[in-house]
Amino acid sequence: MSRVALVTGGGAGIGEATCVRLAHNGHAVGVLGRDLRNSAAVAAAIIEAGGSAVAVTADVADRAQVDAAVADVRRALGPITVLVNNAGIEDFTPFPDVDEALWDRLMAVNLKGVYHVTQSVLPDMLAANWGRIVNLSALGAQSGAANMVHYTATKGGVVAMTRSLAVELGSKGVTVNNVSPGFVLTPMAQRAIDAGLFAAPPEQIVAAYPIPRVGRPDEVAAAIAFFVSEDAGYVTGQTLGVNGGCFT
Repeated sequence: MSRVALVTGGGAGIGEATCVRLAHNGHAVGVLGRDLRNSAAVAAAIIEAGGSAVAVTADVADRAQVDAAVADVRRALGPITVLVNNAGIEDFTPFPDVDEALWDRLMAVNLKGVYHVTQSVLPDMLAANWGRIVNLSALGAQSGAANMVHYTATKGGVVAMTRSLAVELGSKGVTVNNVSPGFVLTPMAQRAIDAGLFAAPPEQIVAAYPIPRVGRPDEVAAAIAFFVSEDAGYVTGQTLGVNGGCFT
């Protein structure tokens, strides 16, 4: 069944792959990103392939911008009953050097952003008595990661928020689940690789994984698509790791 989906951070990487996958599955897609050029390119590709999409822009840390973007998607496509909270930023800074401004910025985008967008979209789901929310955390929230305490703290918050929202919204027809990517080659990851910010080259990091390779954005999008589907109607509050089998 066709639904209207909103994907944050939809202009690149996992977000772009998710927009394309959901459109392929018949959903109309609101592509939300900070860079409207990227979001517009993704939306244009979906439309060219025969799908329905609209590009919108917002900093998810800014509630007024979020509400305006959500309103634009509603006007263009209709009520939003599928939400993928993918927007996020990362940083590699040793914990003693993390100042309050840096801490607050990551919290504002990665955790508070989920609050902003979910609360803005939720009335449509409650009115329909049907909804799918998929949040994106990270393997580091479970395993820990040096020089990323502030980042992993935000993603741990996303996991806890997912579970609590699932408890609160399940009786209202809304499921809330979490996808936790491992080492996936996205533009953000590539920038970190190029800057030498990881402790080791990617191939060395993944060498010990049961599936010893870097993941692809479309593989994460496939997991998201399952949680969004009708088949996942009795699945909520869950975390699915797309991480090549890395457990620590």
